[in-house]
Parts: sequence; structure tokens; C-alpha cells
Amino acid sequence: MRWGRAMHKEDKTMKTQLLKVSEESIALGGRLIREGELVGFPTETVYGLGANALDADAVTRIFEAKGRPQDNPLITHVSCVEEIPALVRAIPDAARKLMDAFWPGPMTLILPKADCIPRAVSAGLDTVGIRLPSDANARALIAAAGRPIAAPSANRSGRPSPTTAQHVLEDMDGRIPLILDGGPCQVGVESSVIDATGEVPVILRPGGITPEMVERVLGHVRVDEHVMSPLKEGDIARSPGMKYKHYAPKAKTVIFSGAPENVVAAICARYDEQTAKGERVAILGLDEHNYGGRTFISLGSEKRPQEAAARLFAALRELDERGDTVALCEAVDTSGIGLAVMNRMGRAAAFDIETV
Repeated sequence: MRWGRAMHKEDKTMKTQLLKVSEESIALGGRLIREGELVGFPTETVYGLGANALDADAVTRIFEAKGRPQDNPLITHVSCVEEIPALVRAIPDAARKLMDAFWPGPMTLILPKADCIPRAVSAGLDTVGIRLPSDANARALIAAAGRPIAAPSANRSGRPSPTTAQHVLEDMDGRIPLILDGGPCQVGVESSVIDATGEVPVILRPGGITPEMVERVLGHVRVDEHVMSPLKEGDIARSPGMKYKHYAPKAKTVIFSGAPENVVAAICARYDEQTAKGERVAILGLDEHNYGGRTFISLGSEKRPQEAAARLFAALRELDERGDTVALCEAVDTSGIGLAVMNRMGRAAAFDIETV
């Protein structure tokens, strides 16, 4: 399959439209993508900030709108598997098995890139992340554009990712021409990113497709050591979400890990200490734990770990809306999707994790 390339024109008087998803708004979004513009759009994970993945000029505007470092690679979204061969040099057997098992869905595969993928998309790497989203509106937009769409999350760089169209508007109003409103995202954390170029696939960023799920398909998978730690100075980010502090509210954020009773006691003590110093403090925790009337933002029930994934980014944004200056967070179990929650929470806190 071959795509054309459209040049964009700078618009110094940008006005952002927020439109409900419809045939007309999808068609408008597709036309804007073809013209080299940016569009905020829903996926099952978080809202994306999309541009024509084959137009280097358009892709550069993503980095400008987000304030995103250009050595942080982007993910290229397709509407069907038939579009992939034109974008990559090879599809390893392990990648094909994962495609069959989890696409359409919240999984990105790192594959050897074809020459048509601009350096701006791959951050100069010889690979590209490819994703086939399960959200029907996302696939409809890609099809309407007739182009693969490069898209990171549609937030200002470093801010919590957007899980509603209103979140996108908060960060991108006046920066992009169109936001498509498809309602709240179902998964709530970005896609799992799996490097399928080596002998053993490696999870670079955890998400809705968990290590346990990948193991059931392939029999083996490795989780990158930097899923729960920052990259070292000079290390290359092979996936979005690896190199920089991400998802951060303005509040100083600390995570407490340990036995539940110890975590609750430590958070209550820190809350009272910080409040006495004049800080505005909030607790992010699970419904089963009692904080005695202290300001509490629910991440859901420990019996339903998907709730924490769906609520985390909205909870981090709520901290800013409330003007909180300190956020005290409960660590969650890292099995299943809990690893993705802890990865995002850890980066929001710059990995300030206290074991109690």
C-alpha cells in the first residue's frame, strides 16, 4: 500500500474545535491529517495527538505542540494489518503471533522500520513502533486520512496523559485545530510496547497487554529493567515513556510500598506532618483502606485492578485542579495490569518510592 504526502501550512490564529465523533467529524479529521495538521483523537488506551506519519514536517509539529523532546520516539497507528508491510522491513514470527493474539488492541510492536518512516517518528532509531488500535473511531480516522498516523498521548509533555477529550482541550486548546470526542478511554494507560526485533521479545513499556498474557502466547518474554527505574545518562529511549519524567502533576508525589497496614499508617503520618506545615495534601489509594476523613482520591478496589489503570491519570489531573502541593500514593500489586499502573505512578513520582 502506498500513501501520498501533504505539506502543512502554518496557522498563526489557531482555533481548536471540540467535536463529538461522527461521520462528518471523522471525515474532517482525515482531511486535516492529509493536509499536515494535528488532530486529537480517542483510542482505547488514552487520547492521541495524531499527524501523518509519513510527513516529517507534520510530525515535527507534534513535538512543538507537546513541548516534547525530539529524541523520544512516536508510535505509528494503522487501521488494518494490510497497511503494515509498507512501513517495516520485516515482521518476525514472534511479532506475527502477538498480532494474531492481541490486535486490534492496546499493544505496540517495535519492528525494523522501512525508509518511508521519517527520522522524526523513530527519533533516529532503525525501528518503529506499530499499533493497530481496537477503538473503532481511531481506526475510522486512520482510514479516512488514508495515511498511517503517528501519535503520542495528546497532553503537554510531562503532564498526565488524557483519558477524556476535555483533558486534551485543557492541554491543547489553541495548539491544534481539532479534537474528536469519543468519550472516556476504556483502558486508561498507554499501550504495552514490545520490542519484537530480538530473539527474546522485551516489554519496554507495560500496558493492558500484560507480561503474563504475552508469556501465554510466546512462552517467554523479558521485562526491561527500566520499566521501574529511569534510564541512565546517555541511554537511548527505545520506546515512548522510557527516558523522561512523565505523567507528573504539579504536586510533590511520593509512593509508599509495603504491607497495607504499614502503608496506611505511614501515609497518615506523612499527611498530618505535611498538613501541619501548610501543604495541601491528597492521598491516592484503594477503597479498602481507611484514612480517617483525610482528603482521598480513589483508585478503585484492590479486587478490580483495572480500575486503577482507568482512573490513575484522571486522579493525577485532579490534584492539579484542586491545587494540591503533595500527593501520597499507595503502591499497587505489580501482577497483571498493576505493573503498568506502577510504571506510570513511578514516573509521575520520579521513582520516589518509600518502603515501609
